Amino acid sequence: MAVEVSRDLTVQVLEDVNAVKLTDRQQALRAAIQRGEPKCLGVSQVMLGLMVMSYSIPLHFTEVTEVVSLGVPWWSGLMFITVGVVAIILDKHCTMRTLQVCLMVSVVSTVLSMVAVIIYSVDMDKHPEAPCIKSPHGSCSAKYYATRLSRGVKSCLLLFTLAQTAVSAILYSPLLKQQRYLAVYEPDLLCVYGACTPSEG
Repeated sequence: MAVEVSRDLTVQVLEDVNAVKLTDRQQALRAAIQRGEPKCLGVSQVMLGLMVMSYSIPLHFTEVTEVVSLGVPWWSGLMFITVGVVAIILDKHCTMRTLQVCLMVSVVSTVLSMVAVIIYSVDMDKHPEAPCIKSPHGSCSAKYYATRLSRGVKSCLLLFTLAQTAVSAILYSPLLKQQRYLAVYEPDLLCVYGACTPSEG
C-alpha cells in the first residue's frame, strides 16, 4: 500500500501497483481455468474411473490374467477418480497451489493410463480367445465363453483408459500454459472467489 502526503498535510492512500497486478493475474487465472471447464472434465474423469472399476468385476470370475493379478483396473480407476476430484476442487478453489497439484496428478494419470493401455494390450495378445469346441449338444465350451467375455471386458477397459488419457491431456495442456504464464507472479495472496487472504506458508 502506498501513501501520499500533499502540501496541506492531507494523506491519500494509493493502490499498490503490485497488489493490483497480482489480483488481476489471479482473476485472469480463474477466468482462464474456467474457460477450460475443469469441473466438466473432472466429472467425466470420475465417471470413467467408476466405469473402469465396475466393468472390471466380471474379470474376477474368469481366468486370472496379468490385468487382474496386477490390479490394473483398480489402481487406474482410483487414479482417474483422484484426478477428477482435484479438477473439481480446482474449479471451486482456484489457487496456484491447487493448479500445481492438478497439473501433477494429471501428469501421473496420463503416465499410468499409458502403462495400463500397454498392460491391457499385452494381456489381450498373450491370452487370445479360445476356439469354439462344440459339445454334443451343439454349444461351445465354457472356456470359449469365458475367454470371449474376458476379451470383451478388456477391450472396453482399454477404450475407457484411452479416453482417460485423452481427457488428462486435454486438462493438462491449458493448465500448463496458465502456470507458465503466471509463474512470474508467485502469489503472496490467494484469491478465492475474488476475496484475497494472506497465503499460508
